[in-house]
Amino acid sequence: MSENSPQSPVIPTRRDILKTGGQLAAASALAGVSIPHVFAQENNTVQLSLVGCGGRGTGAVKNALSVSGSLGPIKLHAMADVFENKLNNSYEALSKDPQVGDRIDVSADRKFIGFDGYRHAMDALKPGDIVILTTPCAFRWPMFEYAIEKGLNVFMEKPVTPDGFSSRKMLELNEKAKAKNLKVGVGLMCRHCKSRNELKKRIEDGAIGDITFMRSYRMQGRIGTCFTAKNETGMSELMYQIANFHSFLWLSGGSFSDFFIHGIDEMCMMKNAWPVSAHAIGGRHYKTIEIGGKQVEAVDQNFDSYAVEYTFADGAKMLYDGRNMAGCKQEFAAYAHGTKGSAVISASGHVPARSRLYSDQKIDLNWRGKPENLLWSFPTGPRGESLEGNPYDIEWEVMIDAIRNNKPHNEVERGVAASVVTSMGRMAAHTGQEVTYEQMLNSQHVMAPGVEMLTMESDSPLMPDENGRYPIPEPGIKKDREY
Repeated sequence: MSENSPQSPVIPTRRDILKTGGQLAAASALAGVSIPHVFAQENNTVQLSLVGCGGRGTGAVKNALSVSGSLGPIKLHAMADVFENKLNNSYEALSKDPQVGDRIDVSADRKFIGFDGYRHAMDALKPGDIVILTTPCAFRWPMFEYAIEKGLNVFMEKPVTPDGFSSRKMLELNEKAKAKNLKVGVGLMCRHCKSRNELKKRIEDGAIGDITFMRSYRMQGRIGTCFTAKNETGMSELMYQIANFHSFLWLSGGSFSDFFIHGIDEMCMMKNAWPVSAHAIGGRHYKTIEIGGKQVEAVDQNFDSYAVEYTFADGAKMLYDGRNMAGCKQEFAAYAHGTKGSAVISASGHVPARSRLYSDQKIDLNWRGKPENLLWSFPTGPRGESLEGNPYDIEWEVMIDAIRNNKPHNEVERGVAASVVTSMGRMAAHTGQEVTYEQMLNSQHVMAPGVEMLTMESDSPLMPDENGRYPIPEPGIKKDREY
């Protein structure tokens, strides 16, 4: 989605970003400056390099290659990862996929393993091609920096950053990306959802009055690698932690940032604002993981339950409840409440959203229902099938269109803002303190010092103690840092 805003300082504050509801673009920031149209090579094929070959990276390639043929040919040209088996598994899955397999053109000499693999994968492209960055976000800023140097368009996954240092770094680097007229997408795909965008327009037109309260839930069992046992695998600490990146704050912001950012961001989308402060609670209960049929202690850095109250500048509240515990009530949805009515932002997961509006505060959880207080619901097919499309595909349609037709497209500032808001809720829970946007953005705790210099032989920036346990948050004891 093209984002437009006035020129911003090198390191915008929350207030700077809020001036346009978090929307931004390269064009207006460089008004009057002649900027070249950075485009793909002369044969009109946009080439992709995938950096980070896990499930999300593999999925992102499929989404990219599903873009309408009217926008021109696209193919996967190079791949990079620190794990050879992940790269090979991704390549095999994509090559055998009946929908995209014919556009996988990655020869053996364009498969790169190691911490410098991202450089080789980008070197294999030409200016105007696209690099997909789907590694844990700790590596985002050095990879973004090299992509800018190479003149590449970028698609990066969320979260964009785990801490204040990398947030400031990404904003600084993005000024260079805008100066080069590079197109940059961020994987907060809900911003491209047809249903959510139609709901947003109706809320802005006053359908439910002024928003006073929003709430979102991601209540689920263990997911991804959010629970991790002691490293008794023989792998180095660095490689073990990368393999289990949801468990480590320096790598991903933990399960909170990696999984909860979508629900937080879609509420901010409806409010068209970012909250100014957060306070929260969270805890560790029975943190265990099953290995070989036995329950063993989990020693990751995550809490297993979180509850955050965010406050906006106008006093409106936003609640986020997240949980990773088996056997508990599950819910994955978001709601908004206004002075004249209420709304379902999303009903069950990311897609379909099944957004709806009600004339009062009584929300019917049955999306097929047609109660008297229903004001509007996003249309469905004759048998209730979704007509929303897939936002994972739509975000790529928008980005490729921007590249082909030289339209403004830069989602970095919005992505950083969403990451900072998510991190401030996480930090509030982990420290037991109220945390403001500016405090999170300007936090001096660098979670991954020297991340740009890591090699396969390096120690991790976070090492376990003599008992194999990692430092965990201690609310009220560690007050200015999370561990």
